[in-house]
Amino acid sequence: MTVIHRPSLAESLAHTVWAESLTPEQRARVERDTMARSFEAGSYVCRKGEPVDYWMGVVDGLLKMSSVSPQGKAVTFTGMLAGGWFGEGSLLKTGGRLYDVVALRDSHVAFMPRATFNWLLDTSIPFNRFLLTQLNARLGLFISVIEYDRSLDADARVARCIASLFNPDLNPSGGPELQISQEEIGYLCSVSRQRANQALQVLERAGLLKLDYRGLTVLD
Repeated sequence: MTVIHRPSLAESLAHTVWAESLTPEQRARVERDTMARSFEAGSYVCRKGEPVDYWMGVVDGLLKMSSVSPQGKAVTFTGMLAGGWFGEGSLLKTGGRLYDVVALRDSHVAFMPRATFNWLLDTSIPFNRFLLTQLNARLGLFISVIEYDRSLDADARVARCIASLFNPDLNPSGGPELQISQEEIGYLCSVSRQRANQALQVLERAGLLKLDYRGLTVLD
């Protein structure tokens, strides 16, 4: 039997880009105040319209950020892998959350309280620089999502969706390999598993990636 190591919250924070720049005092408070929760595949991590009380990070798993219009049309914004943090924009303004976050597989998520988040803003210049980079990367991603959703075919949308999971600012897990199922890719790209499979076959024949039973490896 293969034993899968799931990182603890302290281990996850120790390898997080923004946490590496904190002072020992700041790191200690973050570890003391931040909690972690587990979510089964298909469950909501947070819901649209809820109060925004936490900054959240993926300790382990895969999440999808999306929204459903009053007419029932679903829009997927992005996927988030281990090491990615989200919700900073919602914390910086008042009002309810503007999107849903769903676990696409069993996931472990860290929750930093708003008060701790604001304290880091007040006391850590490196943390502020990190947030500027994060917000800029998020803005660029959402602009590109609008562009390729309106102008690209399904094959290209799947390619861009996969590429977004390798954004070093938003998903800093590193490495060319991605353990993800074709069903999960379909959920992230808003296409069926069968259509995602067709697109992946096209990308593999083009020499852009290699498929295996665990997921895929980006070659170019």
